[in-house]
Amino acid sequence: MAAHGLKRARPAELIPGTVSVITARMDYLPALAPAGDWRDSELARLNRPGEAVVSVYARGRDYHKVMRTRLQKLGERIAAHVNTLGHRAFTDSAPVLEAELAVRSGQGWRGKHTLVLNREGGSLFFLGEIFVDLALPPSEPVSAHCASCSACIDVCPTQAIVAPYKLDARRCISYLTIEHAGPIPIELRPLLGNRIYGCDDCQLVCPWNKFARRSALPDFDERSGLTGQQLITLWGWSEADFLRHTEGSAIRRIGHERWQRNLAVAMGNALRSSPPSEGDDLRAALQSRLAPSSPLLREHIQWALAQVIHRAVGL
Repeated sequence: MAAHGLKRARPAELIPGTVSVITARMDYLPALAPAGDWRDSELARLNRPGEAVVSVYARGRDYHKVMRTRLQKLGERIAAHVNTLGHRAFTDSAPVLEAELAVRSGQGWRGKHTLVLNREGGSLFFLGEIFVDLALPPSEPVSAHCASCSACIDVCPTQAIVAPYKLDARRCISYLTIEHAGPIPIELRPLLGNRIYGCDDCQLVCPWNKFARRSALPDFDERSGLTGQQLITLWGWSEADFLRHTEGSAIRRIGHERWQRNLAVAMGNALRSSPPSEGDDLRAALQSRLAPSSPLLREHIQWALAQVIHRAVGL
């Protein structure tokens, strides 16, 4: 944000000549998500300490590529019906206030967790935009429908939603496991549980996500290697394995070291919550990577191994 300044809030400064912004959303709940209330199945994963939990949005193909390609094609189709059209598509790929543009154009309202909510689609959708140099009639925003509900605020494991509509990214598990490159703060590590990439808790408890719609695209179908896997299995991936399994996935961008950092924290939490007899394999796996690891990863492995002691003394 410091690098781009007010360009984030002034589309015409980012792309000179921009007069209008076309906003779009794309549902991403996998087509094969469990029948009934899929949220119950996802919440149940959090109670299985040895299972690695990846945020729903990241279990399929990288949405940046999918949505930007489709938006570009849409821009080209629009251009075919007007004399000239300058346009450029974005999907979480530039200094663009996507949620604010979506709200102003009527895609939904801002929930108390700061995500955009839609009455017919909940919040499980990606946002994208086409900046155009054509004057278009504006669409109207919609009214908010969160009322007195505080489910998202109450459930946040790290209390990152510090007030309605206000998120402290420094405490958000999605930020910590994806964007944050350094050590995860020690006081927050136990709160990550078995979440190794992103966090869906605030969306899982939101009543409006009863209406989340399954994606019509196979791109967002779950990859078997990233869903329902055991922590120890993913820990065994070499860097080459990681790159192969995450090819075309948004996960690849965090790199193997950060992936292992997240896994080490989750494995430490599993050690802390599991009976001693069930932790031998986890301890052995962690110790096998201790010597050849980078300083960042080594510190997280040491923390994870120490959780056996914390469990023993009831800390």
